[in-house]
Amino acid sequence: MPVSARPWKEIQAHIQGQIPKQCVDVVDPEQERQILMKVFIAATWPRLKEHGVSWIGFYQADLPTPHTTSMLLAAREPKAACSPIGLHGVCGNSFTSGKPIVVRDVTQLGDNYIACDPRDKSELVVPCLDRAGNPWGVIDLDSFEVGSFDATDALNMENLLKVARLSK
Repeated sequence: MPVSARPWKEIQAHIQGQIPKQCVDVVDPEQERQILMKVFIAATWPRLKEHGVSWIGFYQADLPTPHTTSMLLAAREPKAACSPIGLHGVCGNSFTSGKPIVVRDVTQLGDNYIACDPRDKSELVVPCLDRAGNPWGVIDLDSFEVGSFDATDALNMENLLKVARLSK
């Protein structure tokens, strides 16, 4: 999938247009986060599914850092996935390191790969950081194509999370 084919600017504009409408009068930070995750998925999924992405979803920490032991599925499309998941997989590694991880070929991960859909071939995971820089969760993207994601996709996803107020 050529990186330039993904409509990152269109997605960003859609997110920027939806957030003010959805978060009016929300005062509880956790409630706002739940709304923002749903807005994010609603803005990204219709556009990314046409560009090689087979699944997108958020995983949230079960307990605040540093007490996190697993991650729980939150907003996602198009279907439910594994939940809870341990910290030994790609999502857990991105969460604990605070860094994006691009996996060109998931078959190379061995036991460190948590396979929710056996058709998945590549993965992109980007941590979501609170205002203090501590991870509270991750956004996970999967593809049925080997090599579907690269560092540019990771940078664009980090930017979208910031625009959506889901990461610092």
